[in-house]
Amino acid sequence: MIVITAPTGHIGSQVVQGLLEAGAPVRVIVRDPARLAPGVADRVQVVVGSHRDADVVGTAFDGADAVFWLVPADPRASGVDDAYSGFARAGLEAMKGVGRVVGISALGRGTPVAGQAGYVTATLAMDDLIAATGVPYRALTMPSFMDNVARQAGPIGSTGVFYGPTRPDLRAPAVATRDIAAVASRLLVDETWTGVEEVPVLGPEDLSSDEMAATITDVLGRPVRYQQIPVADFRANLVRNGMSEAMAQGMADMATAKNDGLDHGVTRTPENSTPTTFRQWCEEVLKPAVL
Repeated sequence: MIVITAPTGHIGSQVVQGLLEAGAPVRVIVRDPARLAPGVADRVQVVVGSHRDADVVGTAFDGADAVFWLVPADPRASGVDDAYSGFARAGLEAMKGVGRVVGISALGRGTPVAGQAGYVTATLAMDDLIAATGVPYRALTMPSFMDNVARQAGPIGSTGVFYGPTRPDLRAPAVATRDIAAVASRLLVDETWTGVEEVPVLGPEDLSSDEMAATITDVLGRPVRYQQIPVADFRANLVRNGMSEAMAQGMADMATAKNDGLDHGVTRTPENSTPTTFRQWCEEVLKPAVL
């Protein structure tokens, strides 16, 4: 039995589909079963609740061969440590009884800025707590997601501009969530691995935001440009949109760390490069969203 947390999110929902297509038995933890993808509820075991609840996790993890662990960081949390390690503490004891855990993490460990990287620093601390339980653990360490660009499909379509705090000329890895899900699914069904390791998932190439804009322009057939916004303004926008001061600062710290090389600590290899190019993702995901 494979347990999936956050099964309605971008990554978790694709992990569920991948496992079901492979014929694996799946159990999900979900607050609202109605939010599961059509047809999924009838093909999986459903435990209703949050994986921040120790009783829910204890029930869901009972007899589990593997667990997919993803923390949906609460944008209104009191701080990044509470959003990650605080959330995970309820599940740590239950993890000791499962066969293996695959978690969603982030690049940055070992870089000079890893200790001041907001969300990423908190994520790495959570990984350490999971590893300390003794459960075999694979932390999938990711750069930024291509899919984050789709959140700005509206501005791209209406004004031809997308925004962010990243330096426009900074070339960095980016990965499609469907490739993350594929790696996670493969590890979840593989019963041969043990121990604790980080597994970088880098996408196929490094691109700058300006290069992404050029690709989007080509795919959409209309001019699109990237506009950098100051980190302070980025933080203020998050607060205006309902994020707590502490979590907004965590996002700002992560953005600053990425500009300072957070995602450049891992050498790209064929093993850690995934197949979906940014152009392919634009054609198959972003273009339909914009149009």
